[in-house]
Amino acid sequence: MLVGTLYPPLLTDAEGQVDHGSTLALLSAMSAGFVRGVGFAPHAPPWRWLFSGWACAAALSLAGAIKLLH
Repeated sequence: MLVGTLYPPLLTDAEGQVDHGSTLALLSAMSAGFVRGVGFAPHAPPWRWLFSGWACAAALSLAGAIKLLH
């Protein structure tokens, strides 16, 4: 979150337009990181997986892959 705030061009493509794919993946990772970081663990299995550390890592990997491909 800090890097995205300090360096907004990270969230854009080569033409300067918003890269929606990588932005979505980074915001998903940020949300999962915040939820897991405060120690909250949802009871329902889908929500538990969605806000897990593994989901955060997967979203960060997806954002990196999207950024490398563009």
